[in-house]
Amino acid sequence: MARRIAIFDTTLRDGEQVPGCGLTKHQKLKIAKELEALGVDVIESGFPISSPGDFESVRLLSKEIKNSSICALSRAVKNDIETAARALEGAARPRIHTGLGTSDQHVFTKLNFTREQVLEKAHECVTHARSFVDEVEFYAEDAGRTSNEFLAQVIEVAVAAGAKVVNIPDTTGFCLPEEYGAKIKYLVDNVKGIENATISAHCHNDLGLATANSIAAIKNGAGQIECTINGIGERAGNTSLEEVVMVMKKHPELALDTGINTQLLFPISQMVAETMCMPVQANKAVVGSNAFSHSSGIHQDGVIKNRDNYEIIDPYEVGVNKSSIILTARSGRAALNFRLIELGVHLGKEELEETYQQFCELADRINVVEDKDLKHLVKDHQVVVK
Repeated sequence: MARRIAIFDTTLRDGEQVPGCGLTKHQKLKIAKELEALGVDVIESGFPISSPGDFESVRLLSKEIKNSSICALSRAVKNDIETAARALEGAARPRIHTGLGTSDQHVFTKLNFTREQVLEKAHECVTHARSFVDEVEFYAEDAGRTSNEFLAQVIEVAVAAGAKVVNIPDTTGFCLPEEYGAKIKYLVDNVKGIENATISAHCHNDLGLATANSIAAIKNGAGQIECTINGIGERAGNTSLEEVVMVMKKHPELALDTGINTQLLFPISQMVAETMCMPVQANKAVVGSNAFSHSSGIHQDGVIKNRDNYEIIDPYEVGVNKSSIILTARSGRAALNFRLIELGVHLGKEELEETYQQFCELADRINVVEDKDLKHLVKDHQVVVK
């Protein structure tokens, strides 16, 4: 039986930290409703103490969203936690996400704490948050660069205080997959009471490893992945929701399930890109405009014969209408004939060869040959052109 992996979406919090991607509360609600329809388990809706606007956004989503847990971020500060609790009033499934840094870098240069003070704060913030909500998530910021031994001590304190989820962020995107996976495994094996909590992976993409690290985490015992639509987020971004979901779906040997309606992935990707003015790069995995486009003649011939030759994802699985055969100077006769037939143009062998030679000359001049160009190429042939 497949193990259920919770999807924690932080598009509206970590994703919104991208410069120029700020959202109004009504824009947040629009995206949240789509995330709810997508099937995400948790929507991190904001950082209420940071601004009146963020407070109101969390409050609005708490009233309107019923099927996903609404989460609010806080530091390990009493006023932060109390403000988050007020913003979450009325939520069907409220969650407070609180914590502090645990790496030597953060403890000694940012917080100016001792390790003992970190342990005290971890207990204090979780205990205080539990006085307001049942669902408390604790984060150990910069866990990726925290020694496993001290990290285990902190997580054990948080779990004992009542944290139901413990977040292990690779805040700087520094870890290698085997290193991050081993860190999760160390916690599973060494934290007393860890069976009473869910381990969560929150990976950043500074070295392009966020998706790989998240998969390594769940293979080693994590039960939740924190991610964003299109992988947006601070600096180089976060784990991409659509990537981790499709990795699990396309690898049944992992025996993992997310409950995500994957046919909504492309539509929500487009909506988030437009709303947040953050275009999706063309070669973005799963949802980029080139993800199901083929321009090489060898690839085009293979896809025309059998889609599985070059596509491991059926476009319909993620909400894309169909694959695209893009005609360029690298295209072959098979692709040209395929596109002509789609236009209602049927050529004999000799006519196709003649048209192909003209096509090659045209493609060298204009790069991409569109339907209107094809119709012009065959206008002198006695064929049916729709």
